[in-house]
Amino acid sequence: MNKVFLIGNLTRDPELSTTSGGVKFCRFTLAVSRSYSKDGKRETDFLPVVVWRAQADNCARYLKKGSKAAVSGSVQTRTYDTQDGSRRYVTEIAADEVQFLSTRSESEDAKDPADFDDLTPIDDELPF
Repeated sequence: MNKVFLIGNLTRDPELSTTSGGVKFCRFTLAVSRSYSKDGKRETDFLPVVVWRAQADNCARYLKKGSKAAVSGSVQTRTYDTQDGSRRYVTEIAADEVQFLSTRSESEDAKDPADFDDLTPIDDELPF
């Protein structure tokens, strides 16, 4: 079974791209703290994540550097050859699901509570 569940923070803004076949994908790196510490210091892993299609659009639109996210998916390894003929291996998390855990108030474009001063009640006669 190849299933991964991670919760962490993005280390930089997500990058949205499109394959030559027109399929959108989004890449970002998730900083995930380990559940144990070594010599009293917690270690952090920086894991590359790739998201496909509609979820890629959502990640690019709503996530940013520092956003907290939960990712479920699988670990995948792929290879490619460089121009100098050497073979490179890439291990990444292929996300099936991404949950945005940062609250709206943590976002840069969140409304200030003072922006709601001009609102008027709908019905003053409500019992609650």
